Amino acid sequence: MYRLDPRYAPASQAVLGTDWQAVASQLPYGRAVVAIDGPPTVDWSRLADRLEHELTERGTPVTLLDVRTHYAPPALVRSRTERPEDADDPYFRKLADNPLNDLFENLPPAALPTEGLLLAYGPGAALVEHDVLWYADVPKRYAEAAVGAGETGANLGLPDEKPDFGRLFYIDWPMLDRHRDALARRLDGWLDLQHPDQPAWLDGAGLRATCAGLARRPVRTRPYFNSTPWGGHWAQRELGFNPDSRNTALGYELIAPEAGILIGTGPEAQAEVPFQLLCVLEPLSVLGAEVHARFGTSFPIRFDYLDTVGGGSLSVHCHPKESYMRERFGWDYTQHETYYLTLGGTDTKVYLGLREDADADVFRKEVERAVSDGVPMDPEDHVLAFPAEQGQLFMIPAGTPHASGAGNLVLEISATPYLYSLRFYDWLRPGADGNPRPLPYEHGFANLETGRRGEAVARDLVQEQRTLREGTGWREEVIGALAEMFYEVRRFVLDAGAEAADDTQGRFHILNVVEGDGVTVHTAAGDRHELAYAETLTVPAAVGPYTLRATGDGPVRVVKALVR
Repeated sequence: MYRLDPRYAPASQAVLGTDWQAVASQLPYGRAVVAIDGPPTVDWSRLADRLEHELTERGTPVTLLDVRTHYAPPALVRSRTERPEDADDPYFRKLADNPLNDLFENLPPAALPTEGLLLAYGPGAALVEHDVLWYADVPKRYAEAAVGAGETGANLGLPDEKPDFGRLFYIDWPMLDRHRDALARRLDGWLDLQHPDQPAWLDGAGLRATCAGLARRPVRTRPYFNSTPWGGHWAQRELGFNPDSRNTALGYELIAPEAGILIGTGPEAQAEVPFQLLCVLEPLSVLGAEVHARFGTSFPIRFDYLDTVGGGSLSVHCHPKESYMRERFGWDYTQHETYYLTLGGTDTKVYLGLREDADADVFRKEVERAVSDGVPMDPEDHVLAFPAEQGQLFMIPAGTPHASGAGNLVLEISATPYLYSLRFYDWLRPGADGNPRPLPYEHGFANLETGRRGEAVARDLVQEQRTLREGTGWREEVIGALAEMFYEVRRFVLDAGAEAADDTQGRFHILNVVEGDGVTVHTAAGDRHELAYAETLTVPAAVGPYTLRATGDGPVRVVKALVR
C-alpha cells in the first residue's frame, strides 16, 4: 500500500524532543548567546514567546533579539537582491547568488549577557556571534501556501510587504538554501515547526549521524500533491491525497530542492529534514564521486507526477536550452524531461515536437493573438500529438514543445531544474485568481527547437524499448536514452516472485513501481525496503549491489533512472 508518510528511525545516539519543554531543556543553563536561524515562514514570534516562557519557568533569564528588526530598509534590500535586467520580466528571474548579509546594513550586536541567555532569532541569526546554533524550519510547501495567501512576512528581508512568488522562487530560496547548507555541519539542533504547538527537535550530531546512515541505504522522501487549474483527481481517489482540495495536479515524489525525509518513531514524534541535507553532508555516498564532480551537491534527477485524470491538458510549453538556462537564469544544467505514461490510453494524448509543416512565424502569431485578443488556437496545427499509451516513454529534450493531454497520469522523470516552464499556449484558461495564466512566450520562442520535427520526433523521442540484460523471470530494458540528455531511463519487468540483481556501481539510482503490487529491495549490507505501486525510492550510490524481488501475485514493472 502506498505510504503517505514514509518514516525512518533516527540514529541510536540522536536526541529527539517533541514539545516546547523538551526543546527548551536542550538550551544551556549558563550564560550563552543562542542563534536560531531559518526561513521567514517560521512563526518566529511564537517561537520566541514559547522559549522565553519555558526558560523563565526553569529560572533562566532571557534577552530576546529579533534580527528581522535590523534588516536594511526594503528599498535597499530590493536593490541588493533584484537584478535590473529582471525588472521587465514579469515571469522569471535569474537565481540570486546573494549572501544573507545583504539583508542587513549592519549586523545587530549580540554580546554575551550578564546572566542567562541571549536568544537571537530570525532569518540571518547565524550571522551574529553565537555560542549555540539551531535551525528552525518549515518545509517549502508552507512558504508556497503563505505567498499564495498573500501573508506579509513570507518573503525574505521584507517582513511588512505583500509577498510574491517571483522573489520566493528565484531570490529567497536560493539565498536560504545556500545559507542553510553552509550551516549544516555545525548545527547544534534542528527544530521542525510545522506544528507550532508541538515542535520536534533533533540534536545536530544526531541529525548528521542519521543523515550518514540514510545516505547509505534506500530512502524515500515524503510525497505530496498540490493543486493547479489543470489538475486531475487520480491521486485523491487512489492514494488518498488532499481529499478536500479542488484537485491533485503536481505530485512531489522526489523534487530534491523541496523534498523532505521524515525522521522519527511515529506521527507524534518525527522531524522533517530536507533531502538536500543528505546531499550536502554526504555527497559521495548519495551521488557518487563522478556525479558529485559534475553536479556538486545538486541532486540532478527528479521524479514527479502530472495528474490530469478528470482534469485538463497542461499548457503547451518548452524548457530553456542549456546556454540560455545558464546565462539567463543562472542554473548550471538544463531541464531535459521525459514523460512515462503510468496511466493513459489510445484516446488520450501527449503533445510533443513540431509538425513537419509547422511554421514558427505562424505559430508565434497565433500565440500572440491568443494572448492579446483571447483568440483560441489548436496546438495540433503546429505540434504533433501522440497516443498516450500506458507504458510508453516520451523523451523531451530542452527546447521541445510538449504537454500532457487530459486523462493521463504521467510520471515525469526529469532533470532537477523545475521553475522554468516557458509556456506558448494554455487553452485561454484562467488561474486560481480568475485572471489569465501568464504566458512567457517570448522566452519560449527564444528556446524553441525548430529542427526537431515530423518523423524525427517519432524516431528519436518515442523510442522502442530494448533489452539490456535478462535472467530467469526478469529483464531490464532501456526505454529512453538520448545523447544530449545526461540521464537515461530503464525498466525492470519481473514475473511474480522473480528476483533481479542490480548494482549502483558508484552512481545513484531512482526507482518507481509503475505496474503491479510492488517490490522489496534488499541491499548487500542487509537493509530491506518495501516499495509499493506508485512509490519512488532513491538508492544512494554507496548502496552498491542490491536486489529487487517482486511481491504480490502478478508481474511487476519498475522504472529506473540514473545519470549516464
